[in-house]
Amino acid sequence: MDRDLKTRLKTLNLKVTPKRLAILEVLAAEPGYLGPEEVWQKMKKRFKSIGLPTVYRNLEDLANGGVLIKIIHPDRKLYYYFCGNTGHHHHFICVSCKKVEDLSFCGADEIEKEVRDSLKGHVVSHLLQVYGLCEDCSLSKTISS
Repeated sequence: MDRDLKTRLKTLNLKVTPKRLAILEVLAAEPGYLGPEEVWQKMKKRFKSIGLPTVYRNLEDLANGGVLIKIIHPDRKLYYYFCGNTGHHHHFICVSCKKVEDLSFCGADEIEKEVRDSLKGHVVSHLLQVYGLCEDCSLSKTISS
């Protein structure tokens, strides 16, 4: 896994550093997303003197490089998720348990057609994140209601 992470960083022309690799390892070990402070707390176990600004900066660099997924949560907080799927896809994000699941379906074709036909524009990129409750959380909410 460590070699895969290094290769991914090098492919994107991002410098391979112990802290970047550790951030990726922390997030890769999680089934869901984490906030910068949560990543920082886990990182402090390995790097005693690591500062929160260093974690923020590295998370942003990794997200801007496409190694991490940036999640803008409905609570208006920023979270990060490591997704091993490098193909084109989108995400379903559980707002209760923080689980992130891949969506292989992309409905952007209709939107791109609308932009092209109605606005005479050209879409260069898009991002779709769907928020809700996963099956387990939906069932537990129904049971407790």
